[in-house]
Amino acid sequence: MQELSQFDWIDIHTHLDRLEGGPEAALKLAQDNGVKKLITIGTEPEDLPIVLELAQKYYPAVYCTIGVHPHEGVKYTDEVGKFLRENASKPEVVAIGEIGLDYYYNQSPKAEQMYAFREQLKIAQEVGLPVEIHTRDAEPDTIEILKEFQGKVTGVIHCFTGTEWLAREALALGFNISISGVVTFKNADSLRAIVRDVVPLDRIHVETDAPFLAPVPMRGKPNTSAYMVHTAKLVAELKGVTVEELAKATQANAAKMFKKIKFN
Repeated sequence: MQELSQFDWIDIHTHLDRLEGGPEAALKLAQDNGVKKLITIGTEPEDLPIVLELAQKYYPAVYCTIGVHPHEGVKYTDEVGKFLRENASKPEVVAIGEIGLDYYYNQSPKAEQMYAFREQLKIAQEVGLPVEIHTRDAEPDTIEILKEFQGKVTGVIHCFTGTEWLAREALALGFNISISGVVTFKNADSLRAIVRDVVPLDRIHVETDAPFLAPVPMRGKPNTSAYMVHTAKLVAELKGVTVEELAKATQANAAKMFKKIKFN
């Protein structure tokens, strides 16, 4: 992947605390493959101090989000909300996330998921940060709730695997779309069509969601941020641009979305 590693990429969604070999080795491998910046993601009250510590340790190569994933919606409390508010202004904290709705696994009841989602969107609005959103089998409710915050909160639908309807609705509400290694999977024809035909170049991001969803040709292995370049190569082909043009576009999109990130 030397062709791609000469450009500067940003992995806007990774779980650095869970990557094979440990955070330091994973970060070095990513940077050796051209992935110069990482955003490591908070998912539950227990890991928020960990992602903060990692981002502080490796800043400004690593940034973080803080938030409660829909799987952990039952764990969202006023105390968690207080933690998010108190830490949102730190330079390494660039978004509230990963938040949203997941009716596929339903690991938390829908009511708790929706409550946690709305409360964290309120916090994002208060502190002026974007959000990273997880949505699975919950498209109508996700869009309905986002409409409540139209013009007040912006962000990214991360690891997009939804319908064309979701893509168009999210884009219309001002949200960007982030593409993971799923786009390289054999059965992802509909996703490739959405990337090609629906998502504009100035609204697209590329991510790994590592250690999950390793792209072809690494599928079956634990994912890591270094593998983002495989996804980027296919996304560039789908958009009809060079990898250099995609690298520049995704960096510009990240700079516009995550305003705290220092690229120079």
